[in-house]
Amino acid sequence: MCMATIQKGRSIRRFVKKPVEGEKIDSLIEAALRSPSSRGFNPWEFIVVSEPELLEKLSKAKPGGSEFLQNAPLGIVVCGNPEKSDTWVEDTSIAAIFFLLAAESIGLGGCWIQIRDRMHDYVITSEAYIRELLFPHDINVFNIFRRSV
Repeated sequence: MCMATIQKGRSIRRFVKKPVEGEKIDSLIEAALRSPSSRGFNPWEFIVVSEPELLEKLSKAKPGGSEFLQNAPLGIVVCGNPEKSDTWVEDTSIAAIFFLLAAESIGLGGCWIQIRDRMHDYVITSEAYIRELLFPHDINVFNIFRRSV
């Protein structure tokens, strides 16, 4: 990514309700897959979500800071597997930043929604809430990247 992309980038929370083209989603995923990881362990997994009902549920992952996801046409849940690497937090952070930079470079906007170490309510973590919605196995949910224009 060039410096102009970095300088132009900012968190976007308003967007048009228009589906993201498949080739743009592929570009975002490719960028994240090319991000560096410690010792090349690549402890991340990405879940692309475009179903409005599921995006609505994801928008309730935590009070404050995730609600704007409810009308987004796309969300990418960035997960990390601590069994693959002790540097999963750092590696998934880098991958998430690559999503944001790639989105900016192809004319999309985005915003980081912090999930790790956040609470859905007084009982359940945001991570557990998302895990219940998306998958049954134990993988750590790191953040959600929301696409916007």
